Amino acid sequence: MSSHVTTHILDTATGTPASGVAVELHAGSGNGWTRLASGTTDPNGRVQDLGPAQLPAGNYQLRFDTGSYFAGSNTETFFPEVALTFSVKAGQEHYHVPLLLSPFAYSTYRGN
Repeated sequence: MSSHVTTHILDTATGTPASGVAVELHAGSGNGWTRLASGTTDPNGRVQDLGPAQLPAGNYQLRFDTGSYFAGSNTETFFPEVALTFSVKAGQEHYHVPLLLSPFAYSTYRGN
């Protein structure tokens, strides 16, 4: 089964995939979030199986445990966690949400 949401992380400071990063998928809104699934990035920095094959339309959040990742290499970071909030629309088949990460910055985009 393929997940409706997938992600991968590239450590832009080293130019390598960020493996071993804990990632959680949450559903909800500013009023509260419910964890739906969790996973850990593989040696290629990817989480392919994160949650169900289909999600209803709504707001979702990916939370990345970046603090533990950087602590593993004794690297100081400004962001102990990165939380990306995005909207899922009805009828959309797949959402890929990559994270480009360094100790003091990050960026993201909707991938495919």
